[in-house]
Amino acid sequence: MLPGQPYRAIRQAVPVLLLGVTVLLASSCDQPSRTVSPTRAGAAEPGLAVAPTANFIGQATYTDLDKVKRITKDWHVELKAKGGLEVVVRSFDYPVGSATVWHTHPGPVLIQVVEGTVTFFEADDPCTPIVVHAGEGYLDSGEHGHIGRNLSGAPAKDVTVYLAPPGTQVSQLRTEIPPPPGAAACS
Repeated sequence: MLPGQPYRAIRQAVPVLLLGVTVLLASSCDQPSRTVSPTRAGAAEPGLAVAPTANFIGQATYTDLDKVKRITKDWHVELKAKGGLEVVVRSFDYPVGSATVWHTHPGPVLIQVVEGTVTFFEADDPCTPIVVHAGEGYLDSGEHGHIGRNLSGAPAKDVTVYLAPPGTQVSQLRTEIPPPPGAAACS
C-alpha cells in the first residue's frame, strides 16, 4: 500500500459515511414514532412478486476505524468497528407491488426511503408493518431478518447503507431465509 492510500480512501468515502449517519439520525429513537398501518399485504406472495431493482453506488473498506466519536451539546454519535468496516451503498427501485425475499445481513443496514413508501416486516414480528415514507429511515440490525414491500400503489425508492466486516462482497450482503411462522398470513 502506498503512503497516504488509507487516508485517500477515507476522504473518498466520507460522503458515504455522512449518508449513513444521516440515515441513522433519521431513524434514531429520538424521532417520533413511525406510522404503523394495520393493513395487510397485497395478494401477491413475496416469492412471486417483482423484485426491487438494485443499483450499486459505491463501496469502501475502512481499515483504521477504531472509534469515531462526536459529542455536542444536544447530540452524541459513536461508531466503533474492531478490525475495520466495509461500507456499501446501493439504491433500490421498488415498482408497485414489488417485494424483497425474507433475508438477513452480515451487519447493520441503514435504509432511507427517498421516494414513495416502503413497508418493512421483521421476522421476529412478521404481522406488524413498519411503514416508512420518503424522508424517513429504517434501521435493521441485520440479525433477525426482514422483508421490504411496496404496498403503496406508487413507485418507491430507497438508499441503503450496509455496514459489514471488511472484505464483504456485494453478493454476501444478503442471506435469504425462510419466511417466519405466520408471515404468509399477514406480510
